[in-house]
Amino acid sequence: MSLFDEERPVRKTVHDIGQDLSLLSVDELKIRIELLKSEISRLEAEAVAKGASRAAADSLFKR
Repeated sequence: MSLFDEERPVRKTVHDIGQDLSLLSVDELKIRIELLKSEISRLEAEAVAKGASRAAADSLFKR
């Protein structure tokens, strides 16, 4: 184990849906909220991109 804190690896914040939130601080909750908001944005962007691809494919194969 390291003697110095700066040598410790930084743990990535992960949130599991349904996880017990009672042990998290307000700051940790805010971090999780921002993490989830950015993940929602990423998911929405991917859904739009896939929808555009599907619409292009549908228009190509329609008669």
